[in-house]
Amino acid sequence: MVSSPPRPIRIGSRKSQLALVQTHWVQGQLQQRFTDRKFEVHTMSTQGDKILDVALAKIGDKGLFTKELEVGMLQGDIDFAVHSLKDLPTRLPEGLILGCVTEREDPADALVVHENHRDKQLETLPEGAVIGTSSLRRLAQLRHHYPHLTFKDIRGNLNTRLQKLDAGEYDGIILAVAGLTRLEMADRIHQVIPASVSLHAVGQGALGIECRAEDGEILELLKVLEHQSTAYRCYAERSFLRELEGGCQVPIGVNTSIDGDTLTLTGMVASLDGQKLVKDTVSGAATEAESLGIQLAHKLREQGATEILEAIFTEIQRGS
Repeated sequence: MVSSPPRPIRIGSRKSQLALVQTHWVQGQLQQRFTDRKFEVHTMSTQGDKILDVALAKIGDKGLFTKELEVGMLQGDIDFAVHSLKDLPTRLPEGLILGCVTEREDPADALVVHENHRDKQLETLPEGAVIGTSSLRRLAQLRHHYPHLTFKDIRGNLNTRLQKLDAGEYDGIILAVAGLTRLEMADRIHQVIPASVSLHAVGQGALGIECRAEDGEILELLKVLEHQSTAYRCYAERSFLRELEGGCQVPIGVNTSIDGDTLTLTGMVASLDGQKLVKDTVSGAATEAESLGIQLAHKLREQGATEILEAIFTEIQRGS
């Protein structure tokens, strides 16, 4: 009697070019290691992909780029989903877990400029130069450091944003180094913005693979993609964000590093206008990553983060 081949594994992905590049990378890595299995990619459009004319801060962030994929997992339509980890909420629906964190690309932010400003950096752009960003985290930090610049919201996928820049709607735009690198557009990076100016988003540069908590078969397969030091760094960052109850509509930035067994986490919270900014650092055992995130959140609350966050929530509610 011939045994039937094992069932195909169904991978969920958003339809954007970057999401598909990331998902096909995961598919390829797994296919290479598990040659007897078949891995299929199933795409879905999320709310965040459909609403492109409203600032992210005004439509909220709870599962904006993940909810449809999560429903697919809970209903058994797909087995796991590949996300840019920065898009994955820190509180997941019951029954789902973060099953794997992949090795991180450079998590920094990058300045991409219009050709008229190829000889400029952020600090030397002329007064009133228009910089596009859809991230309140980037906006608050850049306003804090470069009050002479003008900032304008920008939405759409990476190619759409670059087209708007090249058409002259903006003098420069801020994008993630990791996204440009993965789409083989690293040549568009004009300036990598140092952490001293812009702390990156929680999870930026890493992929997070979400799956059903009880699915031992899938969790076992995903183990081969786990990058332990990246995972520790991202657990610390996500714990910090969760404790502050922030999301993409709140200017919260982080930076992490691991030296031996020691993890160092820096975090900041800023007001929308960039006038108030609190920032601090903690270090400890990498295995205690989540505790370090909580510790840092408490330190920033003691320095005024709670008041800043409350003012932001009030401002956003007033504007919605």
